[in-house]
Amino acid sequence: MNNKTNITNNDIKEKANIQNNSKSYKNKWIMLGVLVTQPFMACIDGSIINVALPTIRENLGITMSSAEWIVSSYLIVISAAILIFGRLGDLKSKSKVFLKGILVFVLGSLFCSLSPNIELLVISRIIQAIGAAMIMATNQGLIADIFPLNERGKALGISGSFVALGSILGPALGGAIISYLSWHFIFLINIPIGLIAYFIGMKTLPVKESNSDETMDKIGATVFVLSILFLFTSILLSQNLGFKNIFIISGLVMGIIFLIIFLIIESKVDKPMLDLSLFKVSSFSINLVCAFISFATINAINIILPFYFTDILKYTPAGISVLMLFNPIVLLFVAPLSGALSDKIGSKKLTLLGLFGTTSIIFGMSFLNEYSTKLHIILLLSLLGLSSGIFNSPNTNIVMSSVPKDKLGIAGSTNALIRNLGLAFGVSLSTSILYSRMSRLAGYRVLEAIPGKDYIFVYGMKGVYITLSIVCLCAFLLSLIDKLKTSKNNKSV
Repeated sequence: MNNKTNITNNDIKEKANIQNNSKSYKNKWIMLGVLVTQPFMACIDGSIINVALPTIRENLGITMSSAEWIVSSYLIVISAAILIFGRLGDLKSKSKVFLKGILVFVLGSLFCSLSPNIELLVISRIIQAIGAAMIMATNQGLIADIFPLNERGKALGISGSFVALGSILGPALGGAIISYLSWHFIFLINIPIGLIAYFIGMKTLPVKESNSDETMDKIGATVFVLSILFLFTSILLSQNLGFKNIFIISGLVMGIIFLIIFLIIESKVDKPMLDLSLFKVSSFSINLVCAFISFATINAINIILPFYFTDILKYTPAGISVLMLFNPIVLLFVAPLSGALSDKIGSKKLTLLGLFGTTSIIFGMSFLNEYSTKLHIILLLSLLGLSSGIFNSPNTNIVMSSVPKDKLGIAGSTNALIRNLGLAFGVSLSTSILYSRMSRLAGYRVLEAIPGKDYIFVYGMKGVYITLSIVCLCAFLLSLIDKLKTSKNNKSV
């Protein structure tokens, strides 16, 4: 958050206690080391599983559509459970939920490594996802709780770097494991990392027991889970069935109905699972929307590019993996710098710069074609990593600094949920636009590149990137309007 603007009463109290906060947590950087293991483990796990899916499919004798549920079940369960654990963190203790989440994640990883068939593997992934949801729901809140306002951006930036580092190491590590060991070992690497983080966390993380007599809104939680299950399952299945399929339409409608019922319940109960009053804070709401758009956009690009590299430019898998590293490598170095800079000059300026950069670069990617060079692609991906690194940490800083301390758990879990929704939506949006435009030009239903007709894929891809750049521009304008409105309000005070 800009220190000259958007300052809430909570921020003023925090600024007054920065010195006390620093004295209270002398081991805060060790605590951060524990807390960043979650995004690191999750990103390694996510990128490794993608590399290993073809091998798992062959080893278990299953179809590709069945193998996709190894990934999809994990994503759906995290999204369904994350708000519940965020609320539990606020009601009980964020540290306790976080630490128990590590143990559940480790246990799920062990079960995954021992799974002899697809059924047990998916069940094990669900257990793993419950642990991941417990960790994701609380780690941002713990970072915001432990670090004072003038160091929070730097801490969140370091967390963002570990996200990039996990993305970088995952494919290389996965490739080595698949080449020399069984696929079961891709899950075993989570166990030592998780156990080390757990035992250090037990010694260092502050355990603050809540004195509140509030209880979990069980009805609201149940309705929310149903909403997410219908929405996410429909979105993920739409990649193969299309949005016009009657089952997809029915699932989306049911998900929206349950979501509306959930919002009605939360607006009427005394102690809601999700405090809707948080969304009245413009900085919180607008930056969540921007995070959703940013993650949807980046994931859409990550889905389209491998097909473009393989089918159109005819690059080898090794060459593709090298090209895809440029984005996270730049992000790895930029994220902590951006976070630290946001502590000094304010977060809003950096989020605007990041969104504008992302918009411009994605529009530039719409000019990629059958003749684009590696140097051109590397430049675009590096600039995309730069823009993402500039945006992510300050954006999270604004979200987490715009709520009271007793709402940090639910704010962090809401932020993580929005990002997961963005990831899923980005995949569906990009593939739907791509296949729709390709089918229109080809004159029949198309679900992959057509040999000898590269121009059809390029035409579809161009439409995806133009659409994404327009969506990113809307996010930039929305954020700019919020910045100007807040500045005007502060001047009038």
